[in-house]
Amino acid sequence: MNDGARTSTGFGNSKLEAPVRSFRPGKSWLYLPLIFMTIFYLLPMYVMLITGFKAFDEVDLKTMWDLPRSIAFDNYVAAFENLAPALKNSFVMVIPATLISSILGSLNGYVLAKWKFKGADFIFPFILFGMFIPYQSILIPLVQFMNAIGLSGIPALITAHVIYGIPITTLTFRNYYASLPQELIEAARIDGADMLGVYRYILLPISIPSFVVVLIWQFTSAWNDFLFAVILTGNQDWPITVALNNMAGSQIIAWNVQMAGAFLAALPTLLVYIFLGRYFLRGLLAGSLKG
Repeated sequence: MNDGARTSTGFGNSKLEAPVRSFRPGKSWLYLPLIFMTIFYLLPMYVMLITGFKAFDEVDLKTMWDLPRSIAFDNYVAAFENLAPALKNSFVMVIPATLISSILGSLNGYVLAKWKFKGADFIFPFILFGMFIPYQSILIPLVQFMNAIGLSGIPALITAHVIYGIPITTLTFRNYYASLPQELIEAARIDGADMLGVYRYILLPISIPSFVVVLIWQFTSAWNDFLFAVILTGNQDWPITVALNNMAGSQIIAWNVQMAGAFLAALPTLLVYIFLGRYFLRGLLAGSLKG
């Protein structure tokens, strides 16, 4: 009777029923505003790109969204020929400015994070204060200083970007090194490593995430600079931002060539973020957690 009771009531061959779940809308709708913002910010790039392929008689505000009737690279060739010397100047200026400011910021961050000394708590905020000084407020002292030390052209521009880049690079590396365990430094000192030895053999090899962040940041900042470039450089030393501005004629502006030149000027930084953007985000998060 008991077996039959179990069979009739279904206890002998019971099955667990799946719990009833309430309906929850998926997270796919979150992509809608992201897609909208992406399209919104890419619209200028679209107009710039297609205008660069248009003939001069096709350039008009009424047809700015229309695709070109024919694809021609003449505008890009003309723009590259005009901007080639300035493009070289930009690379000559940006690469050393980016590397020097990154190395100095790494050393500053290492000392401020792992080698406490008297006055360190005052020096670090004082360095960070440099990030909040507007470019316009120091133009006259900057020019006077460069004239006093005999610097002009690209070397002066490199020096300006190195000095202005030290605060943000120091902050990035200091936060990253502060997240590393102090036992790592103490173990290296027990093994006989001095101050520079700890940095060279222990911290420098694991600092790649922070170096990627500051290299991308400094490269973009120095590449896109116009104010320092137009003040500190002359005709032969103009970077691409100043040369692009001066490429426009005073009477008739060939907007198709101008747009082609603008796309060429933006292409290096665009490629940097396309291929290294994921590493940039990882580097920013590398020092966000303690330990």
